[in-house]
Amino acid sequence: MTAQHVWFAGEGMLWLCVTLAAYLGARWVQEKLKGHPAANPVFIAAAPIIALLVFSDVSYADYSRGGAILLWLLGPATVGLAVPLYLNFAEVRSALVPMVVALVIGSSAAVLSAVLIGYAMGADIETIRSLAPKSVTTPIAMGIASEIGGIPALTAAFVIITGGIGAIFGSALFNMVRVRDERARGFAMGIAAHGMGTARAFQVSWRAGTFSGVAMALNGIVTAIVLPLLWIAFAH
Repeated sequence: MTAQHVWFAGEGMLWLCVTLAAYLGARWVQEKLKGHPAANPVFIAAAPIIALLVFSDVSYADYSRGGAILLWLLGPATVGLAVPLYLNFAEVRSALVPMVVALVIGSSAAVLSAVLIGYAMGADIETIRSLAPKSVTTPIAMGIASEIGGIPALTAAFVIITGGIGAIFGSALFNMVRVRDERARGFAMGIAAHGMGTARAFQVSWRAGTFSGVAMALNGIVTAIVLPLLWIAFAH
């Protein structure tokens, strides 16, 4: 058995179990509150884990080794979103043109707003680079951050915060601006709030979740290709 396997069987496995237990507890809270948007299981689970890490003086690097398998599983989970897309492909294809327009505008707004907010708050360039891919699902966002000189771990935190805000306040915002079409609501959630927004969209309906999943996938692809190229171009 390698040293890495020994570590994973010990402290790494401990933090993996802690993470799973915290998430299951958060889901229980969400069910008790009847799926209220504010009862986001990711946020609820994160709070006690962060407190535990602080009080036990465990670094994020040590903790993340135990959760590495969960991060890896985000990939297959994202691919699994192809199932509702397949089942609703005809409806998705019929809205292709407005989706492309919304994708270009939404992706651009997500990156531009992040960069401008970072500059306005006086953040250093490394933090801004970490903030730029905040609206993309975690594995892709961390890869983009590495490419453009950001800090992947910091990017992961920004991604979670962005997704949580979108999942909690997205539906209320749509109601406020009177957006009723489930396709539009779902697509907007997928672009702005990636996987967490998509999970929330599926709680609303399979239709909204399907369009959210499509948006999340397309936004990830477009941002992963375009953002590094634009960053290099403007850096010179």
